Amino acid sequence: MTTLASGTDTLTRDALTVLQPGFAGTSAPDWLLRRLGEGLASVGLFGRNIASPGQLASLTAQLRAERDDVLVAIDEEGGDVTRLEVRTGSSFPGNHALGAVDDADLTRQVAFELGRRLAACGVDFNWAPSADVNSNPGNPVIGVRSFGADPDLVARHTAAYVTGLQAAGVAACTKHFPGHGDTAVDSHLALPRIAVDPAVLAERELAPFRAAIAAGSRAVMSAHILVPALDPDRPATLSRRILTDLLRGELGYDGLIVTDGMEMQAIAGTYGIEHGSVLAIAAGADAICVGGGLADDETVRRLRDALVAAVRAGDLAEERLADAAERVRALARWTASAAASASADRGGAHTDIGLVAARRALRRTPAAPFTPLTDAPYVAALTPVANIAVGDETPWGVAAELARLLPGTETGSFAGEDAGHAALIAAGERRIVAVVRDEHRHPWMTAALDTLLAARPDTVVVEMGVPQAPPRGALHLATHGAARVCGRAAAEVIAGA
Repeated sequence: MTTLASGTDTLTRDALTVLQPGFAGTSAPDWLLRRLGEGLASVGLFGRNIASPGQLASLTAQLRAERDDVLVAIDEEGGDVTRLEVRTGSSFPGNHALGAVDDADLTRQVAFELGRRLAACGVDFNWAPSADVNSNPGNPVIGVRSFGADPDLVARHTAAYVTGLQAAGVAACTKHFPGHGDTAVDSHLALPRIAVDPAVLAERELAPFRAAIAAGSRAVMSAHILVPALDPDRPATLSRRILTDLLRGELGYDGLIVTDGMEMQAIAGTYGIEHGSVLAIAAGADAICVGGGLADDETVRRLRDALVAAVRAGDLAEERLADAAERVRALARWTASAAASASADRGGAHTDIGLVAARRALRRTPAAPFTPLTDAPYVAALTPVANIAVGDETPWGVAAELARLLPGTETGSFAGEDAGHAALIAAGERRIVAVVRDEHRHPWMTAALDTLLAARPDTVVVEMGVPQAPPRGALHLATHGAARVCGRAAAEVIAGA
């Protein structure tokens, strides 16, 4: 194991150890390698860091050449939120599709195969699964990232996902504690508030986290949300009542607690990332995730110095920081052991399990026979503003898969009050396939479908978000997610493949 740089005191090393920063580029920058030598123990990967599985494997090898026990984390939920396949779309459907199938063993198999691919690239820590109960259909940031709106369903699939992922030797990080499903605000932009009583929280929000803990989830990620019934003053990430008293005390959780991205405005815009990071560690968090938007040495230095200064000023107990750092190291030890024991099992790859799951998740209305298209259609994608967690780099829809089955298929993206009329003009005489994402959340999308179906009642409608709006069209397909395999499953039905 690499020896940390001489002259770096224990306090400073511990402050670096609890940070999980991101960085720019597809190879490790010099500053990051230097910080690994000084005590940094984790890094976070995003789409900007990944070009191919081979490149990713080279990157993780580069990191481990500097520090062999470094935790390499990634935000790879599968489905809409993919970093491994950020430029192509995911080979795995997301949680909502798995919840629609409601086969816990299928969920376990999907998570295992996803974990197997991550492990093959040298990634050993995944910020997944989302255990949020999507009780608010208008939720702007969770949606298809949730297994569903039923707490029992979400609980059993969260447990299955944790079990499958960790069987592949990759640590699971169940999120977003104590539950982000009943929010109407995106915490990337502001501080959401969940105003329900403790009994509802216990029965609904906390049920999946209890299941995850029972399944042995090695990490839990906190949410940047205010839950007055638990703490009227501070968001969960900064709340001792929530992280220490509830999660550690009442729920008996003893693994790593990691924060959601501290650069998100729910924290950065109210407390600032330096003060917020100090408060988070003091509250009971063990690792500070930062790097979705801030990914440089200056950020790491500022956070390290803020933690050291807080200890020296008496605002953060040195024992609490040391305990947090030890929990990070303990997870690194677990991943090394789990990788060794899992390697023998990874030969049983089921590389098509994602497509199998996407096909099973597809729901069609009406159930009556549909005459498949034989001529190339026009795909009108009614495109909402991208969910920040998903990003706008990842392609979605059915056009690419339909073009493979029906060469000559063309597509266009439309939004706003004139979207329906614009799509009709662009389509001309061709059969229209209208693709939507959370129609129930976007009145302009509903109006556009009204326009399309009034003029062209033979339009096929594909809903790739949460299917809350009434099904309509000559054929309505609900994919329960916008992953590439979800688009392929829909295209197969449309083209009769």
